[in-house]
Amino acid sequence: MSTGTASPPAASAPEVIRTKDLRKVYPSPGGGREGFTAVGGLDLSVRRGEIFGLLGPNGAGKTTTVGMLTTRVIPTSGTAEVNGVDVVDDPSRVKHFIGVVHQLNTLDRSLNAWENLYFHGRYYGMAAKAARQAADEQLERFRLTHRARSEVRTLSGGMVRRLMVARAVLHRPAVLFLDEPTANLDPQSRLALWEILEEIRTGGQTILLTTHYMEEADEFCDRVAIIDHGRVLALGTPSRLKRYVAEREGAGLTVAAWLSKVRAEARRGGPDFPGGARPLDDPRLEGALMELVEAADRHGVDLNDLRRGVTLETVFFRLTGRDLRE
Repeated sequence: MSTGTASPPAASAPEVIRTKDLRKVYPSPGGGREGFTAVGGLDLSVRRGEIFGLLGPNGAGKTTTVGMLTTRVIPTSGTAEVNGVDVVDDPSRVKHFIGVVHQLNTLDRSLNAWENLYFHGRYYGMAAKAARQAADEQLERFRLTHRARSEVRTLSGGMVRRLMVARAVLHRPAVLFLDEPTANLDPQSRLALWEILEEIRTGGQTILLTTHYMEEADEFCDRVAIIDHGRVLALGTPSRLKRYVAEREGAGLTVAAWLSKVRAEARRGGPDFPGGARPLDDPRLEGALMELVEAADRHGVDLNDLRRGVTLETVFFRLTGRDLRE
C-alpha cells in the first residue's frame, strides 16, 4: 500500500505544533465542582513535514484536542502554539496557518467545484487572478479538472473528499488537520488520496490526522500518539510502539536470536521450507541475510511484526482495551 514517495522529517526539523500541559475541562451538567476532563495535561511536539496520527477510541479527547489547535475550542489551561503563534492569544493569525478537513461534507453546495476553490482563495486574501490560477492548479493536482464546473451534489464521495482537501491546502497552510480523511472511501479513492497527501508532506507541509484505520496510520504516519481519557498513553513511531508491545509480551527477539531461529528452522526443514530445503547452508546466502536483517534494524523495521503478527492495532487494543465506547 505504501507509495514510498517521502522520507520522515529529521529530528532537527522545526516544530509547527507545540502543546504544554494542555487541558480542557467542561463544566458538570449538574453544576457540581468537578467537571468532565476531555483533555488532561497534553504535551505534544509535531515537526514540519511530518504526518502525525492522533489515535484513540471514541471519547478519548481527539476531537477536543484538534478543536483547541484549530481555535474552535478554548483551552481551560496550558498552552498550544501552531507555527509559533498561541492559539488563544491570536486565533485569527493561527487560522491563516491551518487548513481543516472535517469528516462531513462542508463544501458550499450552491457553488460548483471550481468556485469552491476560487472563493476560498479570495477569502484568504488572494487576488482574483492568483485565486483563479490556484483553483485551476488544485483541480489538476487532485485529478478533478474534468469536474471543474460540476455541482457538488453530483460528485462521488472520493471526489468530494479530494475537493475538500484541495480547498484546505489552496492557501498553502503550514498545518493540515484531517478528521478521518478516508472514512467511507473505496480502496482506489483511499490510495489516490494518500498519494496526494504524501505529495503535500513532501512540499514541507505538516499533516495531523485522526483515524480509526490502524493500517493507514501504521503505513503512512511518521509518528502516532495513542490517547484515551484525555491523556497520551503512548507516543512514537509505529515500529517503535509495536516493538515495545512485542518485548513486553515476551515476543521480542534480538537480531541474532531471530537469525539463529531462522537458521534452525531452515536446517531441519518444515512448513516454511518445503521438501527440507536448506537455503542457509550456503554461507554467502547467510551473509546476505545477515546484512538484510541488520539493515532492517538500522531503519527501524521490526522483524518481530512479520513473525509474531504484532500490528499497530495490537498496540491500540493493549493500551485502550476492547470495551465498546459510546
